[in-house]
Amino acid sequence: MNEQKKSGFATLIGRPNVGKSTLMNQLIGQKIAITSHKPQTTRNRIQTVYTSEKGQIVFLDTPGIHKAKNKLGEYMVDVAERTLKEVDVVLWLVEPTTFIGAGERHIAEQLARISTPVILVINKIDTVKKEEVFAFIDAYRKILDFAEIIPVSALKGTNSGTLIELIYKYLPYGPMFYDEDTVTDQPLRQITAELIREKALKLLDEEIPHGIAVSIDIMKQRIRGKLWDIEATIICERASHKGIIIGKGGAMLKKIGSAARYEIEKQLEAKVNLKLWVKVKKDWRDSDFLIKNFGYDKKEV
Repeated sequence: MNEQKKSGFATLIGRPNVGKSTLMNQLIGQKIAITSHKPQTTRNRIQTVYTSEKGQIVFLDTPGIHKAKNKLGEYMVDVAERTLKEVDVVLWLVEPTTFIGAGERHIAEQLARISTPVILVINKIDTVKKEEVFAFIDAYRKILDFAEIIPVSALKGTNSGTLIELIYKYLPYGPMFYDEDTVTDQPLRQITAELIREKALKLLDEEIPHGIAVSIDIMKQRIRGKLWDIEATIICERASHKGIIIGKGGAMLKKIGSAARYEIEKQLEAKVNLKLWVKVKKDWRDSDFLIKNFGYDKKEV
């Protein structure tokens, strides 16, 4: 009976690069959020759905909370902070350490203002000794009153089952929001653009990736859905960046294209004919119009 099912929203927050997207992909069991070792990988609020006998958890993976340096940064922080009040439970991901820096304290201040239950998730415990974990729990317990504290490894999947159980504990009873075979509400075009951006982030130098966006120009199916034609443009902020993204004789762009095509084919379960272009749009991260144009629209948050 539906009344016995639990259904609600959980959000993952934390400083950039603590493993939020990796954890969400691990819990869902498939790749939806892009991951990379560079901060600010996730820019929009990504919604994914976990369904089991117990009910349904709708996960919101938000951009990392940080001090904004431009309009895109402000938008990202705004998305993350607004989400905290709209969900049933907050998962705060942190690194395994006893040192609690300014970034973490800033997040703790945001969380102290809300009444939503907060589960502290200490990630990357595969990188430390087991006996050290108690010290990390102790250090964090002093800065906020948590509903639960759980150590996990998003990479290895350690304690992910227990974490799911804890989330259900704080969800209300009620009907499911999505069909049970729904995994994400993200449109295919957005997932495709994000996969291309992920490969660019992984293959390019430190400085450039912050300044790139990807727009899908053409995405159409042919041969009864067995082949997709996709044309996309990588937008960068400077002419010098364009040269680096294209690479010598087009080598870097080819590399990004073939790595992205492999991931997109897995996602679409079909062959993909992918063409990539590179364009310069100076300072697009400080332009309201361009931010909106590349899919980051405040009204839709």
